[in-house]
Amino acid sequence: MTRLFEALQFEFMRYALAAAIFTGLAAPAVGTFLVQRRLALLGDGLGHVALTGVALGLLANIAPTLTAIVVAALGAVLIELLRMYGRTSADVALAMLFYGGIAGGVLLTNLAGESAASLNAFLFGAITTVGTGDLVLVGVLGLVVVVVSLGLSPQLFAVCQDEEHAKVSGVPVRAYSILIAVLAAVTITVAMQTVGLLLVSALMVVPVAASQQLTRSFRTTHLAAMGIGLFAAVGGLFGSYEIDTAPGPTIVILALAVFAVASLIGAVLTRTRSRRRPVDSL
Repeated sequence: MTRLFEALQFEFMRYALAAAIFTGLAAPAVGTFLVQRRLALLGDGLGHVALTGVALGLLANIAPTLTAIVVAALGAVLIELLRMYGRTSADVALAMLFYGGIAGGVLLTNLAGESAASLNAFLFGAITTVGTGDLVLVGVLGLVVVVVSLGLSPQLFAVCQDEEHAKVSGVPVRAYSILIAVLAAVTITVAMQTVGLLLVSALMVVPVAASQQLTRSFRTTHLAAMGIGLFAAVGGLFGSYEIDTAPGPTIVILALAVFAVASLIGAVLTRTRSRRRPVDSL
C-alpha cells in the first residue's frame, strides 16, 4: 500500500488513474449492449478503423484522438447501415473493417513520413503519457458514454434483446442501433491511450462476460460489469507500476483473471442451486 501512495505522488500517475477510472467504467457500459447483440467483435473492428483516424491525424497534423473519434464514428454508422440495408452479413462487414482499418492506418502513416512503429502507443496504450488535454477529453467523453448508457438503458436493452418486438412497441430501433455503434466508437477512442486499440475490445467484453457468470438480470449484469471494468483498469494500472510491466496488457490480464474466478464461482453456485431444487420443491 505504501508504494501505491508513493505512486500517486507523481502527477503522471494521478492523470493515469483518472483516465483508468473513466475507461474502466465506460468500456463495459457500452460493451454490455454489444455482447447482448452478439457483436462482441465490433470493438475490434472499430479499433482498427480508429487506427486509420489516428494516421489521418498524423498526416494532417491534427490531434489524433479527434480524428480517431470522427473516423471510428463514421465506421460505426457504416457498419450499422450495412447490417440494416445491405446484403453483407455482420461478420463479413466486421472483417472488412479489420483489414481496411489496418491497411489504411499503415498507408496513411507512411504518407505522413512516420514509421509503423510510431503507432505502437495507440495500438497498445500509453496511459502514463496522458496529459491535461488528453485527460479532459477522456473524462468528458467517458462521462457522456456512461450517462447515456445508464440513462437510456431500458431502450437500448429493448433494441438489443428483440428488435422486432421493440419496433412493434414504437421504439426507434434504427436510431438506437446507430447510437450503440457510435457509443462504442467513442469508447474506443476513450480507451485508446489506456489499453490501446488492439486490446480495447477486451475491456469492453471480458468484464461483461465475467459479470454474466454471477448475475441473472440485465441491469445487475450491466452494473457489475462496470464495477469489474473499474477494478481491472485501476488494479491493472497499479499492478503494472508495482511489477514494472506495460499497463494496457496488465489491465486486460487482470480482467481475464477476474473472469476465470467468476466462472469458478458461477459453476459452484449453479451446482449448489441444482442440488437444492429437489429439497426446495418438497
